[in-house]
Amino acid sequence: MKVVIDEEACIGCGACVALCDAVFRLNDDTGKAEVISGADCAAAGCCNEAAESCPVAAITVEQ
Repeated sequence: MKVVIDEEACIGCGACVALCDAVFRLNDDTGKAEVISGADCAAAGCCNEAAESCPVAAITVEQ
C-alpha cells in the first residue's frame, strides 16, 4: 500500500496528521502534509480514513 500526497492541492489543514500521525506529518518549511519516511500505511490502518477526511482530496492511497 502506497500513499501519495498532491503537494499543490494540500492546504496543510492537518486532518491527516490528527487521524494518522504514524504515517503523516506537516512539513516545517512548507506547512503541508507529507508521508513520514518508512511509515507503513498498511500496519497503521488509518490511511484510508485520512484520505477520505482530506477536505481537498490531496491524498491518494494506492493498493
